[in-house]
Amino acid sequence: MARDTSSRALLGLLDEALAMLRTQMDTDADSAVVADSLPSLLEQCEAASAEIAGPEPLRSIHHFACTGGSVMAKALFALPNTVVLSEIDPLSTLMLTTGDKVPFAPTDLIFALRHSVRPVEDEILVTSFLAGLTAAKAGLEKGGRHLVLRDHAHSQFCQDSVDFDARMSVHEMMADCFDLRSIVTMRHPLDSFLSLAANGWVHFSPGTLEEYGRRYLAFLDRHDGLPILLYEDFTDDPDAVLRRMCDHLELAYSPLAIDLIGAVRVSGDSGRRDTKIGPRPRREVPAEIEAQRNTSASYRVLCDRFGYDP
Repeated sequence: MARDTSSRALLGLLDEALAMLRTQMDTDADSAVVADSLPSLLEQCEAASAEIAGPEPLRSIHHFACTGGSVMAKALFALPNTVVLSEIDPLSTLMLTTGDKVPFAPTDLIFALRHSVRPVEDEILVTSFLAGLTAAKAGLEKGGRHLVLRDHAHSQFCQDSVDFDARMSVHEMMADCFDLRSIVTMRHPLDSFLSLAANGWVHFSPGTLEEYGRRYLAFLDRHDGLPILLYEDFTDDPDAVLRRMCDHLELAYSPLAIDLIGAVRVSGDSGRRDTKIGPRPRREVPAEIEAQRNTSASYRVLCDRFGYDP
């Protein structure tokens, strides 16, 4: 269930009352009564707000590339007072450069650590990531905003250069430090594999449907127990699936969120270019991939698990 609606409504009224009181303080500075009573009243309102809201969890959403994750993350970003950090993985190596010139990224502490002349251990990168995430979450909460992190699972599970079994997932990093509310989203593995190939993002070998399915199953195993929502259900009824996402993440649903998706920008927005949400025709299946559909055991397991037509 989403966090108590009446509590959220009361919290909103308290926030409005605080804003009105601050305005009154600025425009009626000559009133000694207002000036004397305002701090006490503000403290009471803020204390009541904190008591009503209760401890705020950290939310996260996890999926493979080319699975419709961007548009589903946009729906969350369009919710009131919600901030989505898109495509995050402090141990990702996809952004590393091998040339003489290091790209300009003055706001990215982890990027700078990665490009240090002397190697920096992964433990330091993870600790820096968690410290920054803690500070961001606390700061946003003071303003009544909710933080959702969308990870970049492709960096861990779909690169030949990474031993995905040996390293921590982003969810595992956060689970040790935060009260988490997390979901996994997925799409028919054939459709996502075709899109991955079309974008030139098959960063593993062999670049087959079987290898993709094997890595997908490993990803799902590492996120076992989390609610899974299907992209196809979202395109059929985005409002209903957004409600389910909000329930799992303990966010207040807004009926306007789907209409606002077109105004939201997130990284990794490689798919749809219009604001209309609906089922899309499958890409043409090359002959070599068509043949793999009948021989890939991992692909078959994925389809059977989620009721997809192989």
